[in-house]
Amino acid sequence: MTTASGNATGHSSPRVPRAGGAGRWLRPVAAAPNARARLICFPHAGGSAGFFFPLLKSLPGTVEAYAVQYPGRQDRLAEPCLTSVDELVDAACEVLRQEPAMPLVLFGHSMGASVAFEVARRRERSGAGSPLGLVVSGRRAPSLRRAETVHQRDDEGLIAEIRRLNGTDDALLDDPEVRRMFLPALRADYRAIETYRMAPGPPLRCPLSVFVGDADPRVSVAEAEAWREHADGEVSLQVFSGGHFYLSDRPQEFSDRLSAELTRLCGPVTGSR
Repeated sequence: MTTASGNATGHSSPRVPRAGGAGRWLRPVAAAPNARARLICFPHAGGSAGFFFPLLKSLPGTVEAYAVQYPGRQDRLAEPCLTSVDELVDAACEVLRQEPAMPLVLFGHSMGASVAFEVARRRERSGAGSPLGLVVSGRRAPSLRRAETVHQRDDEGLIAEIRRLNGTDDALLDDPEVRRMFLPALRADYRAIETYRMAPGPPLRCPLSVFVGDADPRVSVAEAEAWREHADGEVSLQVFSGGHFYLSDRPQEFSDRLSAELTRLCGPVTGSR
């Protein structure tokens, strides 16, 4: 079964992951035999790579897509969870460094938006190359701090937060075995994002696209608009109808609008999937 949260109970992709560390971290979502660019997708707190499989159905024909699989969930359930954004960024940057060179677009939803943002910053600072673009979704600008302690709640408190976001079926949240599998990763991810603080640094050089739901209880449109101060280049804001998981509720609209952004960032292509 697959949940909107993409937690440890969801099915992973039927494709066989590539060998080595990259194969553990990067899961192929959409192939493109003549790829000119690669889309890397970072999931939300408690999420997994499988979250993106139903969402990327109409990408440009020259963009291949991979989703990041964090440790501590699905087929990485036995691995220790990472508990800071810095650790997630360190690991992602090392994996991307080992990959064949190709222009990148980074996409992240919720916690994944912060991870993708820091990966983009790290690559620009290190000389690894500025991404073609960064697309952030369902997350307030990193300069806007808010005291959050969800990761310190008991299990019922964590579950209450997930119910509030409408990210997972209630039947799954009520299943003790399911909860036992996904709560450790969920708590670790909430600890990572709630203790994250952006270090000072120059704004991004790459184009920045911001997606947000107009009824998201975690981020207002104004808080999403504040991403503009973190980029020197072009910044666009797209507001969707829906809450925190607007992209799961409106998968075709999301896919179409992301595809349009990729075409703009990567150049015109012939056809789509």
